[in-house]
Amino acid sequence: MSLFLIAAMLAGAPATAETVIGRWKTETHNAIVEIARCGPSICGKILTSDALRANPSMKDANNSNTALRNRPIQGMQMLSGFKPDSDGVWSSGQVYNAEDGKTYSGKITPLGANQLKLRGCVFFPLCKTQTWTRVR
Repeated sequence: MSLFLIAAMLAGAPATAETVIGRWKTETHNAIVEIARCGPSICGKILTSDALRANPSMKDANNSNTALRNRPIQGMQMLSGFKPDSDGVWSSGQVYNAEDGKTYSGKITPLGANQLKLRGCVFFPLCKTQTWTRVR
């Protein structure tokens, strides 16, 4: 089998969890999010951001659930419940936005080994998409 044929087959293979596992820099606020396996799904927690570098003890003050407003942002899970689709996309997940204290439905699409697209929606088509870059 030629090297070209093998490369073509691999290019069409669906992404695995390992494709998105790791640390990612967000498009805004210079945040770093670590994505990991959480049972059969993947989840992600906030490691740092511009605001956290300025105030490491920042709390989740905008959370719509008043009982959670005192939890620290650093280390907080912001991505949860993403399940793999047959095409390598991770969907049916939730994205928590600490800026407005709301949770949105989410979808993660790998864009090769070093980028991913995260889409969060109030309801379709009211969505916002960011491209994140892998941090090594």
